[in-house]
Amino acid sequence: MSYTIKQLSQLAGVSGRTLRFYDKIDLLKPESINASGYRIYGPKQVDRLQQILFFRELKFSLKEIKDILSATDFNLVEALTEQHKKLSEEKERLDQLIATVEKTLASQKGETFMTDQEKFAGFKKKMLDQNEQTYGKEIREKYGDEAVKQFNQQFANMGKEDYEATVVIQKAMFKNLKKALERNDPASSYAQKAADLHRQWLSYFWPKGTYSKKAHAGLAQMYVDDPRFAKYYEKNVAEGAAKMLRDAVRIYTSQS
Repeated sequence: MSYTIKQLSQLAGVSGRTLRFYDKIDLLKPESINASGYRIYGPKQVDRLQQILFFRELKFSLKEIKDILSATDFNLVEALTEQHKKLSEEKERLDQLIATVEKTLASQKGETFMTDQEKFAGFKKKMLDQNEQTYGKEIREKYGDEAVKQFNQQFANMGKEDYEATVVIQKAMFKNLKKALERNDPASSYAQKAADLHRQWLSYFWPKGTYSKKAHAGLAQMYVDDPRFAKYYEKNVAEGAAKMLRDAVRIYTSQS
């Protein structure tokens, strides 16, 4: 079946202006232009628009979508399978948030008691999902599936007080790290304090008994090797923060 731009916009729930823009940037070209100058869209264009909207829902940029759909090795079945996986994960996260809201409402009405762990379950699930999507592959390769599973379980069971403690410790670490950068000395008292605070922060996330100086130093090195970690520290502290922390941790862990 073929559609005019007005018909397709009504079918898909997007504006005609959007479809014209997609045509302009060569993301979705019409099948043809009829004698009256109207854009006509056929089955292939309908399927492509569906894909575009799927990827938009998954927060891909238009440039990324264009690159994906234009790739010579693009496989629709594989793309749909991956989209289904991501949408299922998002559904699970939303279901958890809905359950948290429902429990909170019931608790506020006095109908049930809600533990501190339950109050934050939905938010922590979101953080775990984001960490898995962003760093999961590298962390699993470095520490193994079992270690990551234990970390996720420990974080999921973390109570309100412990979570708030991690926030306070991290802020103090950033503050000392910034002072260390100003002095450009990883052996300074500020740098070593930052390294110790980093160890304290890790103790809330790493399973008990798994901390080692070697693992600590290895994690700090990963902060430098992976530009995403480096960017995180630069954003929250200053340029060169990841390297300063790595060097400070190297000195910290080399001491007896």
